[in-house]
Amino acid sequence: MRTTLRNKIIDVCDKKIASKGENVGVSFYAFFKNKNDDPDLLMEAAKWWIETHQLDHFEKASKIRDLVKKGNN
Repeated sequence: MRTTLRNKIIDVCDKKIASKGENVGVSFYAFFKNKNDDPDLLMEAAKWWIETHQLDHFEKASKIRDLVKKGNN
């Protein structure tokens, strides 16, 4: 996973946890605007989420943040 995506995921998860608590859920779409302006980055996130880790559509933000911080890719 490229560094820019890794940093973006951690930042978004941190913000969601800070505003909504430890049990807040996210999907990989949470890291992108409604406009698909970077399809390659979106597919990289989707592949990491769906193929690599076989995660459900919604997961706890804390779980995603921890996976990314550990470098599990």
